[in-house]
Amino acid sequence: MAKIKLLLAEDEKRMADALTELLKIEGYDVDRVSDGEAALDALLDGTYDVTVLDVMMPKMNGYKVADRARKEGISTPILMLTAKSDLDDKVMGLDAGADDYLTKPFMTKELLARLRALTRRNTGYQEDALTFGDIIINKRNAELTCTGGSQSVRLGEKEYRILEYMIMNKGQILTREQLASKIWGYDSESEYNNVEVYMSFTRKKLAFVDAKTTIKAIRGIGYELRCPDVS
Repeated sequence: MAKIKLLLAEDEKRMADALTELLKIEGYDVDRVSDGEAALDALLDGTYDVTVLDVMMPKMNGYKVADRARKEGISTPILMLTAKSDLDDKVMGLDAGADDYLTKPFMTKELLARLRALTRRNTGYQEDALTFGDIIINKRNAELTCTGGSQSVRLGEKEYRILEYMIMNKGQILTREQLASKIWGYDSESEYNNVEVYMSFTRKKLAFVDAKTTIKAIRGIGYELRCPDVS
């Protein structure tokens, strides 16, 4: 089996050394850069299965790298590392194009688990599509399209998993607790804000492709995936 090709963008040498050693032991093929400009150049020139991108780097920060990469059509999954745990900082990274974030310091087990989740779809083990109402999600590249429109958009890893879970449970109202546990693997109150943030992102993607399918918030209960043409 071919190794998963990973770009590590981290300017702290001790952290970069430790992560490089860990990732290579885990079987990743690691390319390493230490500033934002080099990270962007590598993303534009190379083909990677996943990127670990630190926020605070010289020459160009991680937010700008992610934003520029996405504007250039680079769809490589991005796991952003940040020393800040504030929700606004996380939202900024996700809005810039990151698929997931991890706050320093972190446990290596969690880093590896998140990387496995990000690369799972990118390895091509699923071939078919998810469909509900007027939306179609290509499982190989997480591309969202609508039967009645001409636009398409790539879903982030959490957005994909939210829609996948809701489609698999169509017709049901899913609570925030269910979503937090299923998507993040946690059921603590600290993770519930993540559900609201990612629901907002996912709704924007549905609106972008002009889908009739919507995510309806059920006050005090949770969320339900709905389409006027689907009972």
